[in-house]
Amino acid sequence: MSDPTLDAATRDVLRLAQPRPRWFAPGLLAGIASAVMAVALLACSAWLITRAAEMPSLAFLGMAVVGVRAFAIFRSVFRYLERLSSHDAAFRQLAELRLGIFRRIVPVAPAGLASTGRGDLLTRLVRDVDDLQDLPLRVVQPLLVGSATALLSVVGIWLIVPAAGFTLLVCLLLAAVLGTVLSARLAARADRELAPLRGALADEVLEVIENLDVLTAFDALNPRLAQLARTDARLRRATLRRSVGVGVQSAVVSLFAGTATLGALYFGIPALDAGGGLLSPELLAPTLVVAVLVPMAVFEVFGMIPLAASAWRQVRVSARRVADVVPASPPAEIPVDVLDPRALLRHDRDAFVLELTDLGAHWPGQEKPGVAGVSLRLAPGDRVHLAGPSGAGKTTLAQALVRFLDYTGSYRLGGVEARLLAQTEVRRMVGLCEQRPWLFDDSIRQNLLFARDTATDAELLAVLARVGLADWAARRGGLDARVGERGALVSGGQAQRIALARALLADFPVLIVDEPTANVDSAGADALVRDMLTAAADDHRAVLLISHTPVPDDLVTARVTLPARSAAATAVSPCGAVRGDAATS
Repeated sequence: MSDPTLDAATRDVLRLAQPRPRWFAPGLLAGIASAVMAVALLACSAWLITRAAEMPSLAFLGMAVVGVRAFAIFRSVFRYLERLSSHDAAFRQLAELRLGIFRRIVPVAPAGLASTGRGDLLTRLVRDVDDLQDLPLRVVQPLLVGSATALLSVVGIWLIVPAAGFTLLVCLLLAAVLGTVLSARLAARADRELAPLRGALADEVLEVIENLDVLTAFDALNPRLAQLARTDARLRRATLRRSVGVGVQSAVVSLFAGTATLGALYFGIPALDAGGGLLSPELLAPTLVVAVLVPMAVFEVFGMIPLAASAWRQVRVSARRVADVVPASPPAEIPVDVLDPRALLRHDRDAFVLELTDLGAHWPGQEKPGVAGVSLRLAPGDRVHLAGPSGAGKTTLAQALVRFLDYTGSYRLGGVEARLLAQTEVRRMVGLCEQRPWLFDDSIRQNLLFARDTATDAELLAVLARVGLADWAARRGGLDARVGERGALVSGGQAQRIALARALLADFPVLIVDEPTANVDSAGADALVRDMLTAAADDHRAVLLISHTPVPDDLVTARVTLPARSAAATAVSPCGAVRGDAATS
């Protein structure tokens, strides 16, 4: 179904949802054949019963008897083939659709997805993507099958009683138009609201579950539950309005099915007396019954067309929601690989240097830069403490260094400009331990192995010992101990140490550690920072420690301080000295 209001990104998503013609055609042809067999079965049965009442020779009825059996058998066979082929095509295309969506997510994640709530994002990427399989199954195929069956039936009835055929055609057109219009008046708003309301409900449920302890402690749980109930009520009302629209559609189709039957009687009875029609007069009486009863079977198939319009509205909304979160082209603030074949990155750890000159970065959708004017140099063995007030752009800088955000100015790795390198190549050399490291709901072993899947248990235990978790892991049962969903079974400090262990396993020449003590008590913060920097120093790697808390001078080789809403160049100062805009602890 074409829609001039669709933007290019939404049309691209819809094209991804529609199976390839060679996958889609067998199910479509089987669907048309099954529908035609159903109409032919009723027509042949009606003719047989009516003609048998006249008690002709059994030999005269033999072909009709065979036809009834054949149409009944082939209707079931084609129906089975249609379901098998069409659903196989839809599911195969759904797999390609999901892969296509995730291919679009990769270039923009995570910075390009920050504006979408996690619950809503999950709903878009699961429920809305699943709803897109309705495009071939409930929109395109019903339209084509219903239209083809209706056209063939109108031609058949026209051959029997032309006026009845014309009446059937008019009733079909009126049923399609009025059913679609009335349903749109009653349910179009509900069709547009269902997917966003599902996303909003998922967002609110997730927020309540994740913050249940805080909401309970501050006696704010009941208001949130009341808001959740209001959102759920809106979703139920939208679902009810949509059901009313579907009911009205069915009523309109039934009304015009009866009208077509009465029209066939009205025009057929005079034709019976006059011997009219294109067929011979002696066959007109039984075939009149065919003209009267066929519309019931035709409208049963044709009833899918108004329903397809309702399904189209839902599919269109889901496609637009998916396109909004994963646009065809990334925002300007998200980097895109522009590879230079002459740019070769040397993997010599002892000579690998990171250099920033007047670097700045924006978050998508924000006018002001998140960070600007940063200049620093990280050589092997350097341990630089980056400080600054909240909102100064420390995390923005970290996101730019691992190429989640694009940058202005210069950012060189091993003497090569970072934007000329593949993003994956940059991330193999520059690792990030985030403020809230992600831990999978699995064992300690699996949370470490994805950093280096060839590591042995002995190597995993050794790296845990380096970050101070050997005794803790042993007390929990070793590497098979589970960490819980998002690390629910470990403390903030233990999660940071597991993240550091992963970084050490990945063997990044440059390691960026973003606020490692943010979720750690003051007693453990100093020990965590010391263990982190000591473990990194043992490998002679460069470390950029982002922290708003003081760090002892003996642990770092230089300090950088970002001013609030950084817009001026920052300088690097050796510990114990002040130079330019940088301040020391």
